[in-house]
Amino acid sequence: EGLGLKDATPYNVLFRGPQPVFVDVLSVERRRADDPTWKPYSQFVRTFLLPLLVNQRFGLRLDQLLLARREGLEPDEVYRMCGPVQRLASPFLTLVTLPAWLRSRADGQEARLLKEQSAGDTEKARYILRGVLGHLRGALDRVRPRASARSVWSGYMDEHQSYSEDELAAKHRFCLRALQEVAPERVLDVGCNTGHYSMLAAEHGASVVAIDSDPVVASHVWRESRERRLDVLPLVVDIARPSPAAGWKNRETRSFLERARGAFPFVMMLALIHHLLATERIPLGEIVDLAARLTTDHLLIEWVEPDDPMFRKLLRGRDHLFRNLNVQQFEAACARWFEVVRTHQFPGSKRRFYLLRRRRPVCTAVPTAA
Repeated sequence: EGLGLKDATPYNVLFRGPQPVFVDVLSVERRRADDPTWKPYSQFVRTFLLPLLVNQRFGLRLDQLLLARREGLEPDEVYRMCGPVQRLASPFLTLVTLPAWLRSRADGQEARLLKEQSAGDTEKARYILRGVLGHLRGALDRVRPRASARSVWSGYMDEHQSYSEDELAAKHRFCLRALQEVAPERVLDVGCNTGHYSMLAAEHGASVVAIDSDPVVASHVWRESRERRLDVLPLVVDIARPSPAAGWKNRETRSFLERARGAFPFVMMLALIHHLLATERIPLGEIVDLAARLTTDHLLIEWVEPDDPMFRKLLRGRDHLFRNLNVQQFEAACARWFEVVRTHQFPGSKRRFYLLRRRRPVCTAVPTAA
């Protein structure tokens, strides 16, 4: 098209549902026809290829890496992570080792490297540029996250760890009825796992943001929602430690809670509370308070008794800390912010589902005399 890019960073890509949208239109510029270089090559390597490589081979999480390192990784840094044999293996040799070895030579040639290049003629420049982009596409394919990756929670729904078949069916019916009755336009699914209920909401017309602290399950949600063309945006967010405000004066990117507050008339928190209670030790009242601040209208939430097998597994012998916690305390905490629309407990189950409606503020203004 005769155009080029000045920048190539993941921060220039946002998502509409599962679909990527390039937003940095100011980095698009007219490209000289005889120029064989791609200007953001090194930035693409630092912010796409090297983070993906260390994620794939060393397990470094991309969300944590890119939050702390906006400009990605340098080849020298990855070189120090590698063993002697690994440094000579593909793709480390071309992406990490050779650039690290040549770094000292390149440091004294900045002026020449930054000078505009010319291949002499248009066709030669086009051929070289296509080769460069083809090489990067191949490298990107080699370092992509594995679709078959597994985590502690990636098989949770398939293995039915906490539900019988009848209980799962009852949970599905309860959530489906709530979504059909309320018909929300926007939904936030907190602790979405593999996205079963996120996609259920999207199938019924909602625009869904699905968050989970596990990158593997978030990746699963993205792949499936893209394949099924559902309006689901999966984000890797730990609700106990949500993404903070960042950048210049902490105003360049707002925190997750600031962006989410007031944006969702329907929030789902299914099979989540016991994780926050047992693993994060967050008080019950604080959890309900956060839910009330996230939703403007309805909350679909699941209560799990402390003697539930999964709750006890998470407690790891600290059962005495929650010995006095019960459903009455949960309902009392909810009553401050919500009124109960509907509840259901499967006979013999340790779990109960609630559809709650946000209480409206009571007007306390005293009318003035005429």
